[in-house]
This record gives sequence, structure tokens and C-alpha cells, in this order.
Amino acid sequence: MTMFFSKPRSYLVWALMAWTVSVAAQSAVNGRDFIVAVVDSVPITNHDVALRAPQLRDQLKQQGRPVPEGDALLKAALERLIVEKALLQHAKEAGVTVEDEAVTQAEQRLAAQSQLSVDALHKKVKAEGSSVARLRQNLLEQLTLQRLTERNVPSRIRVSDVEIDQAIRERQNASVGTNPDIELGHVLVAIPEKASDAEVAALQTKAQTALAHVKRGDDLARVAKEFSDGAERDKGGLMGLRAASRYPTLFVDAIKNMNVGDATLVRSGAGFHVLKVVTKRASSVITVTQTHPRHILLRPGGQLSQTTARAQLAEYKRQIEAGKADFAKLAREHSQDGSGPEGGDLGWVSPGMFVPEFEEVMNKLQPGQMADPTISRFGVHLIQVLERREAPISERELRDMARNNLREKKFDETYQLWAQEVRGRAYVEYRDAPQ
Repeated sequence: MTMFFSKPRSYLVWALMAWTVSVAAQSAVNGRDFIVAVVDSVPITNHDVALRAPQLRDQLKQQGRPVPEGDALLKAALERLIVEKALLQHAKEAGVTVEDEAVTQAEQRLAAQSQLSVDALHKKVKAEGSSVARLRQNLLEQLTLQRLTERNVPSRIRVSDVEIDQAIRERQNASVGTNPDIELGHVLVAIPEKASDAEVAALQTKAQTALAHVKRGDDLARVAKEFSDGAERDKGGLMGLRAASRYPTLFVDAIKNMNVGDATLVRSGAGFHVLKVVTKRASSVITVTQTHPRHILLRPGGQLSQTTARAQLAEYKRQIEAGKADFAKLAREHSQDGSGPEGGDLGWVSPGMFVPEFEEVMNKLQPGQMADPTISRFGVHLIQVLERREAPISERELRDMARNNLREKKFDETYQLWAQEVRGRAYVEYRDAPQ
């Protein structure tokens, strides 16, 4: 595993990139422009608010949140801009910087999201009345906000051991309905291979009699001793406590809606089975879905453009699918990731180990399937999933997972509180529209 796969929790502003083109490329709003607010000497104009309002409306719709209308929407857009300007000023004072290369990479990612080359993106921006400089400035500001947030918000999030314990209990309780630990009492009334209909009917009556004894609370061991032909006859009729997934599907389906103490009768090819739920509880073993992927990474830069890297990986994919090339051999020869010498093999990985733009694509692949070239903040990837499995995790891993999930849930709230603190320290002057 290489450092490429470390996944710091950050304020992900990449979702904002999708609308940067439309915002940056819009021509000036019709009508006279004027200053509506000043934040630490930085003006916000009427046009700024008018451009931000539709973006805010679309963002709220995507999040399923209430969307204000008319003046209320404009007021909300202005408040967003005030907070943003206050944060940018705070970033400047804190010495947060963004390199040109990072802006260029964001520009390349934005072009890829729009299914355009960078040159085509620039032409589109100019054709719609804006400029490449304004586009890059928007990207610079979003990257600055991201870095400022990464520096300030994670350290403010507090997760207690009590919260972790509660989260684990909730997860274990939820597992009762999926793969609980169960112990069944079992009385088998076997059906001989060539039994006649009359013999089967008699054996069914015997099984129903055993079921009646179990239902009225008779000792299971005694009932098993008297009626059972199964291996559990001399074990008190007990099959042992184990995960539901380790029982026959027929048994699990029969008892899934039953409570402890309930009993039922089912038939299989072996005979009639009297089943009693002796124990049913949350599984003591927590599992996660692990994936075994491999990839080829090309890093744009110098003579290698992102467009060329995507085309090259698309050609590798075509050759592999046609049986004309071997994935591992291509990875060893061309991949610019530390996994290259291993044929691109990344081993078994648990959720959250990759950056989101990589992991989201990987999770959609079936074993043996390859994705189209995928853009991440590290370059362009050709991803293939080899295997997938359910694997148990240790108590420490379980607590780490619970802690990370809780931190994610608290992140947005913590960010909002911090952003409002910064906004509260800024000097904000509202101005009326000129008469």
C-alpha cells in the first residue's frame, strides 16, 4: 500500500467544482451593478449575488433541503458570499497558499467532469462571455477554502468513548436482522430414500407430535432423545451457537421472523425438521466488505497531458479486454504508483482507505470488471476489481470505524459553527441600492 491511499478527512469542496463552469462562464447580469456589502474592505456586488443565487438554489435542491424564493434566496446567497469572503480573508491572514500546479490539476479535473479537454473548456468559458482568468480564480478560492478548512475543522471535532460505545451497540443491534448469532434446537425425523406416501405421512405425524412437545415447553433434550434421528440427538438437540450464515438457508428462512422460544416444522430432502429458537442475538463478529483491486496510475505533468493519459489508459483497457495485453505486465511497465512493481496489486482493502473519487468508482465494479480511466487528485487510473469478500474486523478496527463515522457526521455541523465564528469576527457593512 502506498501513501497515495491515505484519506485525510477534509471539507470536500470538489462538489462545488461542477457548477464553477456555469458560474464563471456566465456573462454579466443585465442591469446596473452596485455594491451591496463590504467584508473587511472586500466588496460584494449585486451581480455577485445574482450569479450565486441560482447555484445556491440548485445546491439546496440536490441536498433535499428547503429552497427559499425571491428576496429570501438573494438574502441567503448574500450571506453565503459574506461567509466566503470572511473565510478567504482569514486564510490570507493565516498564510494559506495554493500553488499554480494545484489550480491546474483542479482545472483538469473540472474539464474531465465536463467531458471536455482543458482547451475545449477554455473555449467554452470564453464563448459564454467570461475568461480563463476568472475560472482559475474561482478554483483558487475554492482550493484555498478547502485547505483552510482542513487546517481548522478536524481538530475541533470531539468524539467520546461513550459515543463510540453507543454507535457500536447500535450497529450490533442492527445486525440482529441481518446475520445474528443463533442457536437452534433441532429434532430430525428422517425420511428413508424410498419411503412410500403412507410412510411419509406417518413420519410427518411423528414430527408434528415432536413439535407439539417442544411448543408446550417440554425438555428439548428429552424430545430429541425420543424422536430425533439427527446428529444432535445425543447433544440435547442443540446445534450450537453460530452466525446465521453458517446455518442452512432453509433453517434461517424458517426462523427469521421468530422469537426466542418459538418453534416450527420444515421439510427438506432429508426429512422433517423441528426447529426451536434457543438463542438469537446480535452477532459478536462484525464484518465489512473488503475489495481486492489493482490499478495503473499515470500522473499528468511535463509532456504528459491529462487527455493523453486518459487516451493511453483507454488503449490499455482495450488491449487487455481483447486479450492482447496483460494488466499486471502493463502496470509493472507503465504505472507511476508504488504498486507498479506488484503489477498494480493493492491487496485487500476496507472501506475508507482510498480517496473518494477512486473508491466510488471501485465500489461500482464487479469482480473481474475494469472501469474507464478515472480521474483523481493523484492522476488518472485504470482500475480493476479482482475479488470481494466479507471479512471480520478486530475490536480496534471496529472502534476506529465507529470513530471515523461519527467524525464524518459531526463534520458539517462543526464546519458551520467555525465558519460563523470567523464571520462574526469580520467587519461587515451592508449598503443600500442607489436611488
